[in-house]
Amino acid sequence: MTPAEIIAPELSDVAERLRAEAKPFAFATIVRTVGSTAAKPGARALLAADGTILEGWLGGGCARGAVKRATVEALKTGLPQLISVAPEEFLDEIGVVPGTEQDGITYSRNGCPSKGTVDIFVEPCLPAPTLAVLGASPVARTLASLAPQFAWTVRTDEGEIAPLTQGTGFVVVATQGQGDLDALKAALAAKAGHISFVGSRRKFESLSAKLIAGGADPQAVARIDAPAGLSINAVTPEEIALSILAKLVKLRREGRKDG
Repeated sequence: MTPAEIIAPELSDVAERLRAEAKPFAFATIVRTVGSTAAKPGARALLAADGTILEGWLGGGCARGAVKRATVEALKTGLPQLISVAPEEFLDEIGVVPGTEQDGITYSRNGCPSKGTVDIFVEPCLPAPTLAVLGASPVARTLASLAPQFAWTVRTDEGEIAPLTQGTGFVVVATQGQGDLDALKAALAAKAGHISFVGSRRKFESLSAKLIAGGADPQAVARIDAPAGLSINAVTPEEIALSILAKLVKLRREGRKDG
């Protein structure tokens, strides 16, 4: 829960619903005003992915376009945005044009007659990425229990390899000898963004040959991360699970799903 949700329960209610639906959204908070403005510092709103205000208030329409653009950018990059909606005279005075990003602030022109300045902080809230853990091995169980603590939505199968949702973000095959080939086929069929395989490089080479002989796309097979995880000399199931989660966090923070 963010500070905005704690202060404004009505925002928290909408945020909870959107999180349950795995939909992205953003909070926008006015942090500073200069001159005549409809809304004052502390005013806040919750916005949909397209920048539409779902709850709250940010004043009139003078800043609406800038907030919409900042919301779209924040949800695209996962990074908060600070925008300053100011009269053209002020932008001329400091030597910037609308759209300029300078010292962490993106400037926009306020064309309203009030001629006030409004600074707004836009905070993105993205759905937790989905991690499918295939297998019932000690590594699989440890990873499934550890990942939710780092804001992952985990789906497990306890050894029953069922079809995965198309486009599943991250899949870790930790079957470790109990249905390895079927699990890899399921991950490939789902066109998962990133697939990791828990096992030795030699074992995966043998499985790769079988996958390709069975009609799998060689390029897709080549993208499978095997052995899974970062190289930290892991030995125990707990250490192996930690190395895998570290690699997934790294990929997530880099904004990509391929290895």
